[in-house]
Amino acid sequence: MKSFSIEGNIVDVINRKIFPGSIKVVNDRIFSIEKTEGKSYPTYICPGFIDAHVHIESSMLVPSEFARLAVKHGTVATVSDPHEIANVLGTEGVNFMIENGKTVPFKFYFGAPSCVPATNFETSGAVINKEELEELLKKDEIKYLSEMMNFPGVINGFHDVLGKIEVARLIGKPVDGHAPGLTGEALRKYIDAGINTDHECFSLNEAKEKIAQGMKILIREGSAAKNFSELHPLIKSNPDMLMLCSDDKHPDDLLKGHINDLVKRALSMNYNIYDVFRVASLNAIEHYKLDVGCLKVGDPADFIIVDNLDDFNVLATYINGIQVMKKGAVLIESNDVVAINKFNASLKSTDDFKIKAKGKLIRVIEAIDGQLITNELHLEGKIEEGCYVSDVERDILKIAVINRYEDLKPSVGFIRNFGFKKGAIASSVAHDSHNIVAVGTSDELLCKAVNAVIESKGGLSVANGDNVFCLELPVGGLMSTGKSEEVAGEYLRMNEIAKSLGTKLKAPFMTLSFMALLVIPKLKLSDKGLFDGSKFEFTELYV
Repeated sequence: MKSFSIEGNIVDVINRKIFPGSIKVVNDRIFSIEKTEGKSYPTYICPGFIDAHVHIESSMLVPSEFARLAVKHGTVATVSDPHEIANVLGTEGVNFMIENGKTVPFKFYFGAPSCVPATNFETSGAVINKEELEELLKKDEIKYLSEMMNFPGVINGFHDVLGKIEVARLIGKPVDGHAPGLTGEALRKYIDAGINTDHECFSLNEAKEKIAQGMKILIREGSAAKNFSELHPLIKSNPDMLMLCSDDKHPDDLLKGHINDLVKRALSMNYNIYDVFRVASLNAIEHYKLDVGCLKVGDPADFIIVDNLDDFNVLATYINGIQVMKKGAVLIESNDVVAINKFNASLKSTDDFKIKAKGKLIRVIEAIDGQLITNELHLEGKIEEGCYVSDVERDILKIAVINRYEDLKPSVGFIRNFGFKKGAIASSVAHDSHNIVAVGTSDELLCKAVNAVIESKGGLSVANGDNVFCLELPVGGLMSTGKSEEVAGEYLRMNEIAKSLGTKLKAPFMTLSFMALLVIPKLKLSDKGLFDGSKFEFTELYV
């Protein structure tokens, strides 16, 4: 029998009080909590944090390496949607995530991906049907049906879509939502189908309407989409209906901070400390029925120690009574990883990226820094030798999506706001189907960047003149087999090289990864063509 005691100022979120006390841990549970009269402590014992919606794959780290960075910031658990690797490898990918997560003392709670493929308007590497979904939902490791992105299918009563939701409800597991901008009667139909969370709100009024209809809102702050500044007033008005999440966090950002950053920001705004901790931990535990402790007798011994409630520096993290971080030093060992993948594209030629001109006006995707949504612009295309080309001076650059599962010609369009003055970048991290997506200032450089990813069977690349740089991601074309700190450092280097091409985007690779995300309006590009996300149908490049 393993036992130890730890003393400090205990932050009791459930009874809403702070008191000096001692916690005794026996094996992996809290055996007793005693108030220590007349003692003063310099540190605070608090519940650990939970990321209530995250795609681990976006960190470019396998779960065991993600954990090594997350515990540094006081995160003890994640509600993880393996949607990304599922769209590449199906249930094999989901099971890989579950099994790799078990190799470390961290609490990964996975969902059963509801949209594989995400839509029928793109090519993915797998299909998860209703029967396979049911088998996943019966697993103890699967806690919920992952975000139902096909909101048109829900609203219009598509039989296959509603069937997946019904399976989850019969098994007794919650259904996560994905409903950007959905309001009014369409929102009511979406919620009535049995969907009870959303992490896609980008306005306060939208979030309030959803809460009024019983939906819980996850305030998201990731590497690309950042909604905390808009939604934080909900912490005061509706603390019982909120959770915190990152959704997508690239490794360099995860190295710097996680849910702890949002807690710090909320406390600096003078929100009630018990409300903040409720939003950062307790609500997720209750909603998803997680076996995560919240400083109660009998709970799993999951908690963190911080120096004070202002600076909020995490000094130690405990999970199931195991200390996994001490004064910034991670106590979780790295494991060897055997990569699994699916990559069938062959090398491309420059001619594959040419587009014959058919008129002056073209539809152009307008990327928005810090957002997943885009705008649709109608601009005059630059024409040379009868073909549309990138217009560097007007920041109208060529964007391409290349099918990685079948050997087909690229789909090509145009995009604004990447701002490159030279070079090209490419990535096989491209939501949701993870084909290759690339943006460049010329067909030649576009081709070089794409071919670097193809040769690596997945990764991020930058082509600038004769120089080509690549971060290889051999696990599904999404994740590295390397150690977390090394991958974070390499990604940071790649990001800086990309920025040296002239972009003002804070995270150009993260922004790039969402330009093929068809379920987020307005204009996106899939491997099958230009897509109108508002009408949910293909559209022409030419106006």
